[in-house]
Amino acid sequence: MIKTILLNNRPKGKPTISNFEFTTENDNLTIKEGEILLETAYVSVDPYLRGRMSDAKSYVPPFELNKPIQSGVIAKVISSKNKNFVEGDYVSGLLSWKTQQVSNGEGLLKVDGSKAPLSTYLGVLGMTGLTAYLGLNEIGKPKAGETIVISGAAGAVGSVVGQIAKILGLRVIGIAGTDEKIELLKTKFGFDAGINYNTSKDINADIAKVAPNGVDIYFDNVGGPISDAVLFNINRFARIIICGAISVYNNTELPKSISVQPFLVKNSALMQGFIVSNYADKFPKAMQKLSTWLTEGKLTYTETIVDGFDNIPNAFIDLFEGKNKGKMIVEI
Repeated sequence: MIKTILLNNRPKGKPTISNFEFTTENDNLTIKEGEILLETAYVSVDPYLRGRMSDAKSYVPPFELNKPIQSGVIAKVISSKNKNFVEGDYVSGLLSWKTQQVSNGEGLLKVDGSKAPLSTYLGVLGMTGLTAYLGLNEIGKPKAGETIVISGAAGAVGSVVGQIAKILGLRVIGIAGTDEKIELLKTKFGFDAGINYNTSKDINADIAKVAPNGVDIYFDNVGGPISDAVLFNINRFARIIICGAISVYNNTELPKSISVQPFLVKNSALMQGFIVSNYADKFPKAMQKLSTWLTEGKLTYTETIVDGFDNIPNAFIDLFEGKNKGKMIVEI
């Protein structure tokens, strides 16, 4: 039987299992000339999918109700009538949450499990790594000796940003939600310091303490009060990179926040949001860099692997509880 996960209804606040619907169908898919039959191996769950579950205007169309949800997927070619793919190939691309599906091959990239674990093509060697590398370099313009603060630092993107920053000679400070994650940042990823926002009594003061020379770059994955605190510590000509705002994705009312304009004007600072596809022309060079650093041992990664197709919704929901360390992936 082929299993599929549909968007059953649009969440109000944090997603719940009731927002998803599981369906099954007979596994009698056939392919036509130019098509391939795929079997799902790994599924990426990411915070940005929450935005697509709403019907608000965004940079990508919302998911349709009663239609399969899509995200980054690694799949195995189990049958092919497409000259570009053969049985046994593994591919990466934006695919549906289905155990099997038919594709014409457009938008799919072959991935080589002999060079790196297949799951890394959803993480450090996939959109996660590209987001970290391009956001930091294209907007942050890092210079050796500067100080960077990263929120959501133990997450998939944040942990890679910090490592790249260390490679480039920066002082790296991470903000995360548990002492275990802070220890991981310092021991595995080489961060210079970390702040647990759940135990901190004054994040503003804690940032000032670990960044005595101020903050030159802020890579923001969370938004909200944490980001407000960082603003009080930015230097002149600071660069603030807005990658995400997971702390407010489930809000049902407009969040209250301080006004950023005085901080930006006073410090002649830059604040810019981005999506990784803005820099699609730079993907090949970025991927080459990431692959080289990974091979040389300069870059590492952490994955939270959840087993089983039926657990995809739970894994996604767990992102908003901070239950992941690094990239959250479901292995089918």
